Amino acid sequence: MQMNRLFEIVYILLNKKTTTAKELAEKFEVSVRTIYRDIDMLSSAGIPIYASQGKGGGISLLEDYILNKSVLSEEEQNEILFALQSLTVTQNPETDRVLSKLSSLFNKSKTNWIEVDLSPWGSDENKKCEFTLLKDAILNHQIVEFTYFNSSGEKNTRKVEPLKLIFKVNAWYLKGFCLTKEEYRTFKISRMFYVEITQESFKYRNPDEVSIDEKDQNSQNWIHIQLQIFPQGAYRVFEEFTEHEITKNQDGTFIVDTSLPEGEWLLHYILSFGTNIEVLAPEHIREMILGKLEEIILKYKK
Repeated sequence: MQMNRLFEIVYILLNKKTTTAKELAEKFEVSVRTIYRDIDMLSSAGIPIYASQGKGGGISLLEDYILNKSVLSEEEQNEILFALQSLTVTQNPETDRVLSKLSSLFNKSKTNWIEVDLSPWGSDENKKCEFTLLKDAILNHQIVEFTYFNSSGEKNTRKVEPLKLIFKVNAWYLKGFCLTKEEYRTFKISRMFYVEITQESFKYRNPDEVSIDEKDQNSQNWIHIQLQIFPQGAYRVFEEFTEHEITKNQDGTFIVDTSLPEGEWLLHYILSFGTNIEVLAPEHIREMILGKLEEIILKYKK
């Protein structure tokens, strides 16, 4: 406890520059005499700390003093601070406290270089808290329960042993063992609602040792599909497909050879391109798109 208090005193002085023994005694719930003993101990350890008497006096560090940080280069210090700032996405108060302390330790200003919002545009605070809930459940090995909408729009309740959060193709996913389906599954966080941490715990499973093939675990039939995307849809080509799947033609169109899960989701996905796409193969997908378009036309003819 004393060692923690000594470090905390130094951090306080790095931030506030000057404080009083009485203020420190009240903060740490010890006597003023104990604080002065701490000051003597810090001074003996080579920390340039001193106490001044009279009006405006108090306990201070020598001006421009920073703790010895020679074990870390300037670049390493910056990388530590930048990495901590990226962790603020977890909304953990401890991260902000550590970041503040290390900024003082390295004598650097706290630069907010990154902001990550996991929620869709227009969503409320509840959606923003889901990431933090899932993170806590993973670290504490607690089962989570939530309402989930799959890619076909079906709604159901799931209980899951959460293993890992993954960011892939512009979206966050939860990888875990689904107790409802009794198999490993990957869930898209944007389709999860009413996430709750239960009181049930589970034995930790190392996610790196668990092989989860997203194509198989979704119990969907993945098919090879060839698409022609016109220049007006070019902005989506490089966002949604990998470079080796894309061929650019001289007329500005793109040919995309990829694999996608067959089903209602695929039809809606293709139609989301509007008139900027044509399915070249397979033929049965072309026929299904044509059938869907005829359904749409009938609705507007009523």
